[in-house]
Amino acid sequence: MMPGRTHMMFSRKMLCLYFILIGFQISCVTNKTEENPDENVVASPDGNLRVAFALQENGQPAYSIFYRDSLVLTDSKLGLSRTDSDFSKGMTLASVSEPQLVRDEYVMMHGKRRLCTYQANEKSFSLSNTAGEKLNIIFRVSDDGVAFRYHFPDKSADPKKIDEELTSFHFREGTKAFLQPMSVAKTGFEGTNPSYEEHYQQNIPADQPAPTEAGWVYPALFNYGDTWLLITEANLDRNYCATRLKQHSPGNEYAVGFPMAAEVMPGGALNPESELPWYSPWRIITIGSLGTIVESTLGTDLAAPAIKEDFSFVEPGVASWSWVILKDNSINYEVQKQFVDYAANMGWEYCLIDVNWDTTIGYDRIEELSRYAASKNVGLVLWYNSAGSWNTVQYHPKDKLLTPESRKEEFSRLQKMGIRGIKVDFFGGDGQSVIAYYHDIFKDAAAYGIMVNCHGSTLPRGWHRTYPNLLTMEAIKGMEFITFEQANADLAPSHSAMLPFSRNAFDPMDFTPMVLHEIPGIERKTTNGFELALPYLFLSGIQHIAETPAGMEQVPDYVKEFVKDIPVAWDDTRFVDGYPGKLAVIARKKGDTWYVSGINGEAQAKTLNLDLSFIGRGKEGVLITDGEEPKSFSKTNVSVPASAYQLNVEPNGGFVMKF
Repeated sequence: MMPGRTHMMFSRKMLCLYFILIGFQISCVTNKTEENPDENVVASPDGNLRVAFALQENGQPAYSIFYRDSLVLTDSKLGLSRTDSDFSKGMTLASVSEPQLVRDEYVMMHGKRRLCTYQANEKSFSLSNTAGEKLNIIFRVSDDGVAFRYHFPDKSADPKKIDEELTSFHFREGTKAFLQPMSVAKTGFEGTNPSYEEHYQQNIPADQPAPTEAGWVYPALFNYGDTWLLITEANLDRNYCATRLKQHSPGNEYAVGFPMAAEVMPGGALNPESELPWYSPWRIITIGSLGTIVESTLGTDLAAPAIKEDFSFVEPGVASWSWVILKDNSINYEVQKQFVDYAANMGWEYCLIDVNWDTTIGYDRIEELSRYAASKNVGLVLWYNSAGSWNTVQYHPKDKLLTPESRKEEFSRLQKMGIRGIKVDFFGGDGQSVIAYYHDIFKDAAAYGIMVNCHGSTLPRGWHRTYPNLLTMEAIKGMEFITFEQANADLAPSHSAMLPFSRNAFDPMDFTPMVLHEIPGIERKTTNGFELALPYLFLSGIQHIAETPAGMEQVPDYVKEFVKDIPVAWDDTRFVDGYPGKLAVIARKKGDTWYVSGINGEAQAKTLNLDLSFIGRGKEGVLITDGEEPKSFSKTNVSVPASAYQLNVEPNGGFVMKF
């Protein structure tokens, strides 16, 4: 495009010609033509992914995506509506930037891969609305997906407010969806929703509405033929709200939605507002096979880099935790000392002390316990209620983190006591003011050498790259819900087999896994092999192990020795086999050692044929899986065969292999 050109309409006619050239035919409405439609196409470095940008007849920006010459998203909408101006229709295209190769290489302190590399082709489409105000839409296309974001390049001294984001994802007919419903704000326990704690609806038609007006959460997984797509967002700064997918998807078209009105700090902002210039978060669509989904790092590739260089105080690890099985009455000095000893005996790094410790134990005795734990190379993590007036939760300490002054005073005190981390609970919202509160906690905690875990929370959205001291966040219906109600235990196998392909694909997840013995009042439907696999399968910078000291004494010594070694910061990840909700087999590497963990999400036995050739033919290892008796184990020495490794897996069963 020639510099200075002020108007161009990439017509549907030319888009049709482009589609036909690559073997697709769609019905088209023509208007103005453009002599160089390729200018409006952004391709991945390997050429398998292509995005076609267009302006519709009403001047609304739109895009379509092709994967290996197959149309996977069509006529999907773009645009924003600000309180002061509209950027969703009547737009003209002023210029298109030259394609630019974007490269990035970075190190993650915890997650699926230590050394991450990112390479994508980028183009920026510069548009103007009818008032002459500017909006840039920036696309990056990598071999594993498409990302785009909005940029207001003008300057303003006063904040601008976005009323609506028009972004949509328009799938082909026949697409299936695997989605977690968003809970309605201020419902649930003490009005603390939304907390991303619902069961997934699996393999549903893409036009099926969400059960409530709140919509669906990210990551959102879709399947068409052999192609899988995972939608999420990253680089969510304090100047935007978290988004979700709206309730209705007529014609298989999902639209981005904003939080519900109650999802705010008192007096704080709900929808996005900021001075200009202003960037939105990245919208991310990972595209390919299930292996692409599991192995991709797009969720952190598009996140902001770490806020500072020195995070040497961050040490990912494993923690003992009494509350999930023993509940409130266990939060006393004697029981917590037992759990410190338990962590020390297992070689785990941490012990989490949960609700009401400030009165049931007290600051002075917590400091005493911290010194005792340090003598055994165990660090303490303390629970906090995030909440002010926006929920009625009575658990405490409460209100210690609400203001910069109180946060810094508390963090300084904890630092002097030798406390290593905090668990902050009950956020209950995705409005911009709540998102800013997350950032404030992470940043201030980093300044005092304190690691963070969040419960009752939103999805992290790549924040663990920006703040490596953020070890994990719940945002899942995890183990505690299994201990609450039999219905959750009944769904645990399928639910767990969904998570590596959705919630846990990019972001750390504090599921708090692994019960190898009993859950009081609950009939566990998963086998011991299934439970053993979970802390190796799930990604979390700190794994809070649910099993108690008494329960651990019931398992064979070889199992006890095995779980003394649970890596949480992995060097590499490989997809081996699986299907969302039915089966998940994933290999993760730590140093020179590969761990292959698998769970069967269905109540029927399966024979797996696993390609382990990437580990190395003849490599010797050990397999721990289910024994012949219920809730038992078996251990076998194994080696990587020349052909596929055949393995029988029990109904709702699982295994771990270590090479």
